[in-house]
Amino acid sequence: MKRVVLSLVIIGVALAGAVWMGCAGSSGSNSRQASVPVTAPADEYRGSLPLGRIRLPEGFRISVYAEGLQNARSMCLSPSGTLFVGTRDVGNVYALRDTNGDGVADLRYTLATGLRMPNGVAFRKGSLYVAEVSRILRFDDIERRLSNPPTPVVVYDRYPTDAHHGWKYIAFGPDSLLYVPVGAPCNICERLDNPLYASITRMDVDKPEKGPEIVQHGVRNTVGFTWHPQTKHLWFTDNGRDMMGDDMPACELNHAPRDGMHFGYPYCHQGDTPDPKFGHKRPCSDFTPPAQNLGPHVAPLGVEFVLSHNWPAEYRNQILIAEHGSWNRSRKIGYRLTLVRLNDEGKCTRYEPFAEGWLQPGDDVWGRPVDLEWLPDGSLLVSDDFADAIYRIYYSPR
Repeated sequence: MKRVVLSLVIIGVALAGAVWMGCAGSSGSNSRQASVPVTAPADEYRGSLPLGRIRLPEGFRISVYAEGLQNARSMCLSPSGTLFVGTRDVGNVYALRDTNGDGVADLRYTLATGLRMPNGVAFRKGSLYVAEVSRILRFDDIERRLSNPPTPVVVYDRYPTDAHHGWKYIAFGPDSLLYVPVGAPCNICERLDNPLYASITRMDVDKPEKGPEIVQHGVRNTVGFTWHPQTKHLWFTDNGRDMMGDDMPACELNHAPRDGMHFGYPYCHQGDTPDPKFGHKRPCSDFTPPAQNLGPHVAPLGVEFVLSHNWPAEYRNQILIAEHGSWNRSRKIGYRLTLVRLNDEGKCTRYEPFAEGWLQPGDDVWGRPVDLEWLPDGSLLVSDDFADAIYRIYYSPR
């Protein structure tokens, strides 16, 4: 195993004060979201990020939790308040602490460098789990060793090695198993040689020798999933294929109330559109359609149910999605947070913008939302791997 270079950067004051909160997915949901007063940053933001361009619903505000955090991607919050952050392009894993509770991280650690696309992070029983392309690492007793991280244990190292859609989002489910997606190693292909491709798997990290089992099939590339706080059903985003034009196909929000479902890839897209190359092999009626079609090429990543007791009741248990933004469309779309509203039966009824402004007129992009994570005060963290920042969105009507 290649040596992991460990380093430390400390900003601010000494480590202190703990806040209660579970890592996203560590118990299947964040349904025990604490109801405590929302605190705004101590001072008005005076940095270089143009937060004034972000449009939010009335009463919502945005601030910077951390900036200069290179390539910040997936996030996970420990019960004692440490925010772990993975990256894709730079190979780093970070840890952040807000020791005085002002909504701004004042301690920053670089736990590892030189990893291969360590996008996914998850926390369980004092250990940080990190997903590289083909393996899962574990940093034991990590919160007591932030300034001197241990050499990671290799939990499992037999996932496919393909870099194409090889970066992973990971989380522990309600069953205490680790869920690990395996993206398709291509834009569009049928890889019958290895059923792990285009799937969501799960594994028992206490018995890794058993290897992963496939939970869901026909998933091109999910980089965000979560569980409904009441039903415990799995919900996940999926990035639609490229090279079918500006407006085809839609990216997807999918709902998996049981194991063993198939969501269409590579045969059918957006629930009703056969693939030009593989669609003749199986009809769309064979597969589970999306719960909600999203914009074409918006690249949906992080997804969370609204759990904050401090937000208006109309948002409770609705779905927020981070749309990273299109890369191959003649006119860019996405680069925002969207809201999918559910009715009492759990069916999607509306898909609408929630936070916009990272994409400006003239296709001017200054930020790309990636992942979402709740803080115990009911505010929402949003990572941005383009602006190298983490934002904090909170409700504070005046």
